[in-house]
Amino acid sequence: MKREFREMLNQRGRKTLPNVLLAAAECAPLSKTGGLADVVGTLPKSLARLGIDARVITPYHRVIKEKYAAQVQHLFYFFVDLGWRHEYVGIEKLELDGVIIYLVDSERYFGDKIYRGGYDEIEQYAFFCRAVLNAIPNLGFTPDVVHCNDWHTAMIPMLARTQYHGAMQENMRFLLTIHNIAFQGKCGFDFVQDLLGVDAKYYTAEFMELYGCANFLKAGCVFAHKINTVSPSYAWEIRTPYFSEGLDGILNARANDLSGIINGIDKQVFNPKTDAKIPARFDRGHLKGKAQCKAALQQRLGLEVRADVPLFAMVTRMTEQKGFDLVTCALDELMSHEDMQFALLGSGDARFENFMRGAEARYKGRLCAYIGYNEELSHLYYAGSDFFLMPSRFEPCGLSQMLAMRYGSLPIVRETGGLRDTVTPYNKYTGEGDGFSFANYDAWELREAVRRALDCWKDEGVMRALVNNAMQADFGFEISAQEYAKLYICML
Repeated sequence: MKREFREMLNQRGRKTLPNVLLAAAECAPLSKTGGLADVVGTLPKSLARLGIDARVITPYHRVIKEKYAAQVQHLFYFFVDLGWRHEYVGIEKLELDGVIIYLVDSERYFGDKIYRGGYDEIEQYAFFCRAVLNAIPNLGFTPDVVHCNDWHTAMIPMLARTQYHGAMQENMRFLLTIHNIAFQGKCGFDFVQDLLGVDAKYYTAEFMELYGCANFLKAGCVFAHKINTVSPSYAWEIRTPYFSEGLDGILNARANDLSGIINGIDKQVFNPKTDAKIPARFDRGHLKGKAQCKAALQQRLGLEVRADVPLFAMVTRMTEQKGFDLVTCALDELMSHEDMQFALLGSGDARFENFMRGAEARYKGRLCAYIGYNEELSHLYYAGSDFFLMPSRFEPCGLSQMLAMRYGSLPIVRETGGLRDTVTPYNKYTGEGDGFSFANYDAWELREAVRRALDCWKDEGVMRALVNNAMQADFGFEISAQEYAKLYICML
């Protein structure tokens, strides 16, 4: 045990590290739609290396059954009341990569999509919150801290502290991590009251009411013992009206309990020295393989195979949050006046998809828009590109910029959230930096940041130094896990 942890435990009269149960709607590699799954799948492994018994509880989604059913062990079952329904809950167990994962089984709620949308999704995860709380006493594992993630599990602290008086659930400590505050779980109070039996006295601005709706995320912010989010800058931003989506009041009231911890990446999965998904391996100081990856990416996408032209890439959801309205404003001018290539991998809003299809037709051989997603191809985008574009309107943490740097692709980012915390802009006077950035959400500033990158491209020595800086940045989850371990201990 680390000496720092031992001293913190001694101050709390404990000798052992806390047991942790992570509750989340998705968990990689079992089920994944976004970065939340990567965090939940990777954090327990890193915590285990610190001596913390961290386990996961997540829905037994259809996509998990299709792949892992033969490896799953049935533990027990029970029924919960949800509105007028008396619903079956099966608790299954899966051990994967040394992590114990409890799966909440219900064909009614998890036999189809991970997220059903609308009130169906509210009901899905109201059921999940109740099932988690009722399962805990019989797991054979007593968590000191229940680590809830986003609105889907945010009702767990409220229910535990208002409906489980005298039970073990009431005495546990609850951490709520906000991965994206834009998604809050909103519905009419009558609906959540029917589903979960929430007392009417809690339907006030003091507890879970916001703009005339019951709000799951707000309830979690009120009742969790600690709140954190996925970067220090985002923890500050969400206390302001522009970023908070209406929750700045409660978050400022809980400011002393709010912190930010940068997410990490799985350095074993994303490692250019060993990655089997790319055609050639490489490392910092030995970049011949990266040049081969660039040629392979150009060839696969139908771009001119040229080593002398900079290749800019995006792997993203095509939405305004990701800055795609800026891209549509800036792309034609850049492609018309600069010798550069552009490669997109992603999908999203139809208007942005159609714009990119048109751009591909206008700049055939220089621009490729791969509409869709391909996990294996994404590795080649990181490895084969020279620059990686992330002009986000807001970005709680962002993983793509970390992955790009890991593979020697220099990020060009807007200074917001985790992008500000992870990318150091190039300083031409000192030579410091590992990417490029711009401050305001403005297409002109995006164009100028790209042009600064193009200027650096012309200087081989500068490029070599920047790539070296980017590839030596350490975004492994070990650092994040240590910060989470300290936070868990502080909650005891």
